[in-house]
Amino acid sequence: MSAPINLNKVKKERDRSSRKARAAENSVAYGQSKSQKDLLKARAEKIARNLEAHKRET
Repeated sequence: MSAPINLNKVKKERDRSSRKARAAENSVAYGQSKSQKDLLKARAEKIARNLEAHKRET
């Protein structure tokens, strides 16, 4: 006879693997690394400062 199988553990492991797969797909489709996000944020702030500095006062 084979060893008994805990179906709860099997179900949880299956759910975990599907969540990890979905997370991997989302990170490829939508994700950016933290360094990329920081770079984009710094560029946006620089553009905003430059624009603010060149505004005319009325």
